[in-house]
Amino acid sequence: MEQLLERAQEGELLAQTVLVESLKSRIEKMAAYFGHRCGVDSDDLCQEAWIAVLEMLPRLDLTVGTPEQHLLKRARWRILDVIRWQRRRQHLPLEELHPQNAIHIDPYGEVDIARLMSALTVVQQRILRALIEGYTWREAATIVGCTSANVAYHVRRIRETYVRLEQG
Repeated sequence: MEQLLERAQEGELLAQTVLVESLKSRIEKMAAYFGHRCGVDSDDLCQEAWIAVLEMLPRLDLTVGTPEQHLLKRARWRILDVIRWQRRRQHLPLEELHPQNAIHIDPYGEVDIARLMSALTVVQQRILRALIEGYTWREAATIVGCTSANVAYHVRRIRETYVRLEQG
C-alpha cells in the first residue's frame, strides 16, 4: 500500500485510481452515515470527502502512522465541516423563533431613513447600511467586527427603533 501511495503522490493516474477504489466503499459508507444522521445529501458529502482526500494526497507524510487512515480522517473532518457550515446557513425568520414577540414592519411605512439612522448607534448604523447594501448577517458582522449573534441583537434593536418611530 505504501508504494501505491508514493506513486499516487507523484501523480500516477493508475495508482490514484487504485487508491480511490480501495477507499471508495469506506468513504461512501461514511458519507451515507453522516448524511442520514444529519439530514444532508450523502452524495454531496461524498464529493466533499473526495476533495479532502485528493487535496491531502500530495502533502501526505508516509512516515507517520497509517497514511490511508489519515486520508480517511481528512475525509471525515471535511464532511463534518460541511455539515457544520450547512447548519450555520440554515436561518429561521425571527417570527418563527419567537412568534409572541414578532414585530411586523410595514415596508411602505412613513419613517424617514435619515431620521431612523440618527436614532441608531454608530454600530447599528453600520449594520443597517451593510444589510441595505445586500450583505448577509455574517458578512455584516465581518464588516463591523463582531459576530453574527451581535448583528442579530442589533437588528432587533433597529426594528424596535423603527417601530417606535413609525408609531410616534
